[in-house]
Amino acid sequence: MVENGFTMFTFDPSEFVVNEADHISEAELDKSINNFNWKGLQSNINDLSTEYLAKEFTLSETLIIKSDLISLKRALVKYGNAIAHIKKLYDHLVTKYPDYNSEVEISVDETESVTTPFEHFFFVKELNRLGVKFISLAPRFIGDFEKGIDYKGDLDLFKQEYLKHLAITKYFGNYKISLHSGSDKFSVYKVIGSIKGAFTHIKTAGTSYLEALKVMAIKEPNFFREILEYCIALYDNEKKTYHVSADLNKIKSAKDYKDEELEPLFYDDNVRQVLHVTFGRILTDKTTNGEYKFKDRLLNYLITYEETYYEIIEIHFHKHLDPFK
Repeated sequence: MVENGFTMFTFDPSEFVVNEADHISEAELDKSINNFNWKGLQSNINDLSTEYLAKEFTLSETLIIKSDLISLKRALVKYGNAIAHIKKLYDHLVTKYPDYNSEVEISVDETESVTTPFEHFFFVKELNRLGVKFISLAPRFIGDFEKGIDYKGDLDLFKQEYLKHLAITKYFGNYKISLHSGSDKFSVYKVIGSIKGAFTHIKTAGTSYLEALKVMAIKEPNFFREILEYCIALYDNEKKTYHVSADLNKIKSAKDYKDEELEPLFYDDNVRQVLHVTFGRILTDKTTNGEYKFKDRLLNYLITYEETYYEIIEIHFHKHLDPFK
């Protein structure tokens, strides 16, 4: 990636996040702590206790961060090994490419467990202690940030929690919140857009891909049906690494949709998610002859209908940007 000029790297340590830390007993937490990667974290339980317990960190007029021992243990077990892994990745990047102008984003949003304000604070404070420099962090917010569709959850509660997370970013002052699974979360954008100084990083790559498929649905309906049918067959396997809830029973066989019914499918959450999580297979799967099943045709059609794609993608970007005005 460096050799090809990419400058932004997302470190996603979800594999090292222990979701169960929210509810396991203190004895189980202690067992995990005893088998901890303390070398990678460059600390110990006594030093962390001294740093976080019996202290109050005033972040704003309405938010004071403080912790008891059990909350510290839960944060440590949930995110400690993830922090150590991020440190390892970061050291590799800056050591191997010391003069390279790169930026790091950190994402823990593809996890089941919600990131509490204290856990966010702990996460960033420890990364700062370890000298990890990053430009954005994607915590796991309350509610459901499923791929390719709008937010599911209580927006008033989301705003209350977002304001706490925002106060943490302002306290440290060196990064912004990232909505890593943030494509098409239009109701959330309105909430964030109503908050002064809520600097936010939003990604649209996944749903920009869906807009490309929308061009196929409009201009090359038979080709789109071919893609849809292939994606339906792949969905159950490909969804395993994504936060999605599409119901295949609510999607007809691709051949049963009339041409005029294809574009409206992009407003159906089930279809959107089926198309979204299978993008990698559409772009990489090959025939037994070594030819791409879809990639070459898709790219050639996008060149043919380039202006149509631009028109559609411009509307798509405005939908993402306008709520922040």
